[in-house]
Amino acid sequence: MTDRLEVDAAVAKIKKYASRESGDTVEMIERPHGGISIVVADGQRSGRSAKVISNIVVRKAISLLAEGVRDGAAARATHDYLHLQRGGKVSAEFFIVSVDLVTHTLVVSRNARCPVLLRHSDAFVWFDDEADAIGIYRHTKPAINEMALVADMTLLVFTDGVWSAGGPSDARIDLQRLLTQIDPDDAGPAQAVADAVLEEALRLDAGRPRDDATVLA
Repeated sequence: MTDRLEVDAAVAKIKKYASRESGDTVEMIERPHGGISIVVADGQRSGRSAKVISNIVVRKAISLLAEGVRDGAAARATHDYLHLQRGGKVSAEFFIVSVDLVTHTLVVSRNARCPVLLRHSDAFVWFDDEADAIGIYRHTKPAINEMALVADMTLLVFTDGVWSAGGPSDARIDLQRLLTQIDPDDAGPAQAVADAVLEEALRLDAGRPRDDATVLA
């Protein structure tokens, strides 16, 4: 019998309070040699100008991944493209998450202040190496983490509207506690997890998001 791999991916997002449009963009693509990649970008500032930036970033990254470019190289090339197009004057926080069926690994490429949280059963690992946003500094490169695909693995990617919810205080979001509470067996549907994280961020911001907020589970 052939081993069966199931990937359950979901997104929950909301725009900044009183803003007309979210500056975050998320897209998914099938990898040419098997698997999927999901790209998340948070454009500088918020609203329409941020949306334009995040769209530029996501479109470029998706086109490179579709051509078979490896994730790290695609992240660097996307940075170079944004830097060239906008003269190093605008930035975007940027993630590529890939389920690679060639290497049978989960690959996370990150250019952001926000960390990424990985859960496997009762163990939690933070991917939080320093990684500058793309678009500003000439030699920016991504922080890359790669791990073997195993059962009951949950990954959380989120933008600054989630990570900074509640402001600079002890009231900030506690994702490990929240995941343990809402999904004790680490087997819940991704949409329920993403929705619960976004709902908690909104609660901490008293229903008025301080920034565009996106969760990928």
